[in-house]
Amino acid sequence: MRPVRALDEALRAEVLVLDGGLSDQLEAQGCDLSDALWSARLLADGPERIEEAHAAYVRAGARVLITSGYQATFEGFARRGTGREEAARLLARSVELA
Repeated sequence: MRPVRALDEALRAEVLVLDGGLSDQLEAQGCDLSDALWSARLLADGPERIEEAHAAYVRAGARVLITSGYQATFEGFARRGTGREEAARLLARSVELA
């Protein structure tokens, strides 16, 4: 698991800047997050907005990004009519976007 080792090594060497609240940045970009899935809704409806938010934090100096899956659950996606397989794909996508 090289990424975990790389993070561990980086943390031993320096202070790492974590991004800010993802929902704050998304709302600043004009995204409507009034949904039970909150920012996770954008995994299906606007992944490019999540990429824009991450890019803004990187430009501001963040070296660690959080995923957009905070409110994402299989049950939550099911309530929106999303099947388990697609929900799993969206959860994986939240990691890929970060």
